[in-house]
Amino acid sequence: MSRTRLPYFVVLTIILAAATYLLWIGREPICKCGYIKLWHGETISSENSQHISDWYTPSHILHGILFFGALWLVARRMAVGWRLVIATLIEAAWEILENSDFIIDRYRAVTISLDYFGDSVLNSVCDILAMTLGFALARVIPVWASVAVIIGFEALTIWLIRDGLALNVLMLIYPLDAVRAWQAGG
Repeated sequence: MSRTRLPYFVVLTIILAAATYLLWIGREPICKCGYIKLWHGETISSENSQHISDWYTPSHILHGILFFGALWLVARRMAVGWRLVIATLIEAAWEILENSDFIIDRYRAVTISLDYFGDSVLNSVCDILAMTLGFALARVIPVWASVAVIIGFEALTIWLIRDGLALNVLMLIYPLDAVRAWQAGG
């Protein structure tokens, strides 16, 4: 295997390891409904975060854009493939943490995600792949376009589902009753 391809092999290994770990801790491989959908657009549903993509997929694309930017700032001399390895490690670690009982219980306690019981392994793997898509996108588009994508995705998800990456982080770390009421449609 060539040295230029090695990082991409490592990325695939990280994704497979994350999927294996999630299966090992008891996460559902696919939706309990028994089928796989390319898109599931209903956020208040037991099928949310169970299929290939959903309204939270854009936030994972944003992770990739943000990881690319951060790693460009602190590790720009490192080959882009190895920066992708670091980003994938971070994203896989998040998917594992996000599917821990602690975070699932936190989401249920402080957000409108009362029916959230964790992602399917399929959804987690696709979330990691969405991050790699965002990383690749940030590599080829100008900075202004990356900023526009971030603002556009955040505005779109806030408008359509009253949630997004920024609100998700806010409500997980510092929940506000006013935001929770607004998200619930009140």
